[in-house]
Amino acid sequence: MKLGFLFAGQGSQHAGMGADLYEAYPAFRAVLDSAEVDFDLKEVSFTDSQGVINQTRYTQPCMVAFAAGLTAVLREKGIVPSVAAGLSLGEYSALHAAGVFDAATAVKLVAFRGKAMEEAAAGRESAMMAVLNLDRAPLQEACDAASDLGCVVIANYNCPGQLVIGGEKAAVEKAAAIAKEKGARRCLPLKVSGPFHTPLMAPAGDALQSYFQNVTFGEPQIPVIFNCLGTVKSDNITIPELLVRQVQSSVYMEDSIRTMAAMGVDAIVEIGPGKALSGFVKKTVPEVPVTAVETAADVEALPQALEGLLKKEDA
Repeated sequence: MKLGFLFAGQGSQHAGMGADLYEAYPAFRAVLDSAEVDFDLKEVSFTDSQGVINQTRYTQPCMVAFAAGLTAVLREKGIVPSVAAGLSLGEYSALHAAGVFDAATAVKLVAFRGKAMEEAAAGRESAMMAVLNLDRAPLQEACDAASDLGCVVIANYNCPGQLVIGGEKAAVEKAAAIAKEKGARRCLPLKVSGPFHTPLMAPAGDALQSYFQNVTFGEPQIPVIFNCLGTVKSDNITIPELLVRQVQSSVYMEDSIRTMAAMGVDAIVEIGPGKALSGFVKKTVPEVPVTAVETAADVEALPQALEGLLKKEDA
């Protein structure tokens, strides 16, 4: 069975995530126990008594440790991807799943990335908004028309009918108002701590570029579909270059999902937490079966769930 793994990005984190997996699976425990971060990753993930899990410097290592642990558990059960991709932060989890770096390195990398992104966003009036039911071209026109008030770009191409704009707050609000005039059904402010995937993140890109000079990147053992390309990379560009670009460029999730489907996967597995990407898959390539995994119960049910999805597809 040819499986595509899709790894969740920021926004779906929540207190309690991974607590049952930690109890149930030594492979999951090993990843979280070996995470080298300057805070109690298990406390923030499982209970979050200080209420910090939504701050990007905590969110990122918690999410990637969760994904790496869950990938290890599935690998033990013989469930492995033939191709991988992730939404934004999830790209690091996808690269880990492809063997580009080990779990401890992945967590360390995104702990640095989270701090760099937080610093790049500090002291800036920024915003991000999901724009529903408007095509790319009219939304781009709205961004262009609002750019007199500052930076505003399409940051995420999530799926048909769902795009995200980001940048300086006044420009984003003006672009959203114009988008509504052009027929957008709704514009929803997102709870994020910075203008991610916009040119305003250039300082974070510079910081990552320096940091990556001391990191060893292995060759991917399976194809990885990159956010800023919407497809696999060519030989003339490196993974570090793409990750530097990714933090300050648009995420082509819809294109990435279409690429994964075109590679002939039998089903897509979303590695959570959450089910946001499953929704994107259903809207983008409804013919491809998709299922999400977040809990120990999901892990135990997955072989049967995949079997059921494929039977339904064959029927």
